Amino acid sequence: MADLLAVANISKSFPGVRALHEVGFSIGEGECVALIGENGAGKSTLMKILAGVQPPDSGEIRLNEKEIEIRSVEEGLEHGIALIHQELNLATNLSVGANIFLGREPRKLGMIDEKEIADRSTEFLERVGLDVRPDTLVGELTIGKQQLVEIAKALSTNAKILIMDEPTSSLSQGETEKLFEVAKDLKKNGVSIIYISHRLGEVIELADRVVVLRDGENAGELAREEITHDAMVSLMVGRELSQFYSHDAGEPGDVVLSVSGVRTPAHPSHEVSFDLRAGEIVGMAGLVGAGRTELLETLFGVTPALSGTMEVEGKEIPIQSPREAIAAGLALVPEDRKQQGLVIEMAVADNVSLASLERDQKAGFLNFDAESKLTAEMTEKMRIKTPSSRQVVRFLSGGNQQKVVIGKWLAMKPKILLLDEPTRGIDIGAKQEIYALMEELADQGVAILFVSSEMEEILGMSDRALVMHEGKFTGELKRDELTEEAVMQLATGRIGAAA
Repeated sequence: MADLLAVANISKSFPGVRALHEVGFSIGEGECVALIGENGAGKSTLMKILAGVQPPDSGEIRLNEKEIEIRSVEEGLEHGIALIHQELNLATNLSVGANIFLGREPRKLGMIDEKEIADRSTEFLERVGLDVRPDTLVGELTIGKQQLVEIAKALSTNAKILIMDEPTSSLSQGETEKLFEVAKDLKKNGVSIIYISHRLGEVIELADRVVVLRDGENAGELAREEITHDAMVSLMVGRELSQFYSHDAGEPGDVVLSVSGVRTPAHPSHEVSFDLRAGEIVGMAGLVGAGRTELLETLFGVTPALSGTMEVEGKEIPIQSPREAIAAGLALVPEDRKQQGLVIEMAVADNVSLASLERDQKAGFLNFDAESKLTAEMTEKMRIKTPSSRQVVRFLSGGNQQKVVIGKWLAMKPKILLLDEPTRGIDIGAKQEIYALMEELADQGVAILFVSSEMEEILGMSDRALVMHEGKFTGELKRDELTEEAVMQLATGRIGAAA
């Protein structure tokens, strides 16, 4: 396959930081090349250079074997290169059609031609399989549909190369599948896709080749037949995948949480019962919609149980609110860290101390010395990379934001830690640190119940796994029984052995 785009020896430095050093890769017409690497590997910098957001210090970019310069986003679009950011760049108060042609509106007799916008928008919306009217307000659409509007907008510029930066980070499973259908259709029609994602399962499904960056340099490349989780992780971090899941199940302690006959508002017709022991790591597997998140929220009092009992260390605890759950020794790290786990515009110190403020108050005033000591302790324990405890959390990487959320709850010294998708959207290195922390806490006697949609985490980190299907447990698998096939059999309801 002839190269449509080829970059060679691209280097870029910022004050005190070498972001890229002699990086190169190529992509052919109708090909999907996945660009992967840990946070800080240089992926975003390279894509910004290709899209004209910032210039390289050195190196060359060739389009159809002709060297080009891309000095602005406009020049990037003129060359047929469009970047679809992780944070969507749409005006939610404008219509779909207005967004697609924003700044490039067709005109007739000096006036914006609304009919032309509607007709041409419909054409591009059909190309991405989105059945909405061009006059629909973007703000009324789901995130998944907004993502497709972004792609339609890129196609309207006659883009031949789409750069997709973590496009599924906010999408449901159904929306992700729809996006993949669109991407595969675009490939068939000659559009090339540079795909950036931490979700390696998506890379396996979509990519024709994988280019791996590590510390701003090329770490390797994988052809289609070579693409596996193990191979990608090994290139990303320079070590084998097996080193990430070195969890060795120890002998669990006494039962610290006993749940009996609990019915959640999300699945009122099904009762859930299980025990959790001190020092145990229990994974909760299931397909999207199985009710795992809803169960954790019920255990934590976010959505109180309709019936049933919960006992903590043998004592029945009526948990009707998070405050009661915290008092009983429970902590919940939620799935959506930005919306539910953090006050994103506050500092690291403020977030870390948020759950333990009452303990730090003196005569109604915040004890800043205690807050500072606590923050320093948690920053070191969690290995939070931040220039200062006063750094606003919004500016931290996803992995460090997640560490702040976990640190906030560890400051409360919980007996039971509930983790909902604890490594979603963070890089491989940060994941390993979260896994190591889970093991350390279990060794200290903390009982851990975690939800994960990543099969490797369930298999690698669980002492045992509980599997849910449509609001009920369909089975329990001990560590020596844990296989992908066994989990999926239970997750799809094919085996009815209740836990």
